Amino acid sequence: MGTDLAYNFVFKVVLIGESGVGKSNLLSRFTKNEFNHDSRTTIGVEFSTRSIQVDNVTIKAQIWDTAGLERYRAITSAYYRGAVGALLVYDITKQLTYESVERWLKELYDHADPHIVVMLVGNKSDLDTLRTVPREEAKDFAESKDLLFMETSALDSNNVESAFLEVLSAIHKKVASREVTRGSISAVTLGHMGPISEFQEEKRGCCNNS
Repeated sequence: MGTDLAYNFVFKVVLIGESGVGKSNLLSRFTKNEFNHDSRTTIGVEFSTRSIQVDNVTIKAQIWDTAGLERYRAITSAYYRGAVGALLVYDITKQLTYESVERWLKELYDHADPHIVVMLVGNKSDLDTLRTVPREEAKDFAESKDLLFMETSALDSNNVESAFLEVLSAIHKKVASREVTRGSISAVTLGHMGPISEFQEEKRGCCNNS
């Protein structure tokens, strides 16, 4: 119990993007350093946490993962509520998952705080020989939309840590510089136990009826 109290911030980060792009494996690679070759499609919502150090403060990252939200419209607003970061994931070998990025971005901005830190993530970089989405094209798109950008491989761990750390650092920088309005960050700095128990309530509440 004691160690759980030793953090300064809780940052909720959501994973979004089409089904099958590797969101769940990015989550398990970052939070548990695991990769599951035959991971099933996520049903409903789950989250995992991991505490990290950024600029001498301890940040508890609460990373949320979901099934393709289309089938679970009801959870959309609860899923995005309080999120201060998002990883928008596509598969570098599947053009269609990249083409849907703009739609996900719209949904994100419809539901999330306007100050949210967003990174576009091209996952499965280990399959470079099967690539259909040019890195430069995705990078230019990300820049045009003011998004961070990284290519990752949940399979061989490449850049997974870096992607999450860059997002969490950018969030912390915004919070530290007061760029984020008080209202938004109250969701993540409610003192030690506030956010976690509240999120668990919400998690139970939003998925009972699935």
